[in-house]
Amino acid sequence: MGALDQITATLALTMGLAWASGINLYATLLTLGFLANSGNIDLPPDLQIVANPLVMGAAGIMYFVEFFVDKTPGADSGWDAIHTFIRIPAGAMLAAGAVGDLNPAVEIAAALLGGSLAAGTHATKAGTRVMINTSPEPFSNWIASIGEDVIVVTGVWASINHPVSFLIALVLFVILMIWYLPKIWVGVKKVFRFILGWFRKEGSPPDFNLPQ
Repeated sequence: MGALDQITATLALTMGLAWASGINLYATLLTLGFLANSGNIDLPPDLQIVANPLVMGAAGIMYFVEFFVDKTPGADSGWDAIHTFIRIPAGAMLAAGAVGDLNPAVEIAAALLGGSLAAGTHATKAGTRVMINTSPEPFSNWIASIGEDVIVVTGVWASINHPVSFLIALVLFVILMIWYLPKIWVGVKKVFRFILGWFRKEGSPPDFNLPQ
């Protein structure tokens, strides 16, 4: 593999793992561990731990929990709120580990970029879920959750087997995300404003003023 191909492959793996972690960290770890154990990828030394059966077992248990919580309206948003403190640091760590044994400056740069990308994908997922939860039926949650899992598995696989195509798709995703996030933020504020208004109305004291 030439130097350019090696750089492209490393960049795709680095950004691919960070991007996927922001959507579903446990599916990302399971996919990476499976590909490593099946001989489809030689992991950098700092990432070989994800192929350990104990790590894969823990990721599998958490994925099992998330599989059901993520399809329950309301519970999925609470789960996303908790995972703000898990997906983003994990995305930064995976990105740093994916660059391999390079100098510390490259690892720090990868961690910063990876953490930022994971934060963006996490915010996009979480905000979209808040908007979906305004729908009274649960089917949209199921479709969104299953679709996210499929996208994560496909994205991790593509970042390894088709790095150039993945990087092109990632650039398009980032452009779309930059355009979409402000709209999500406006929608989320409207949802929370409605919820707060409903609670204020429920908690307001009754009007005991008698007619004159």
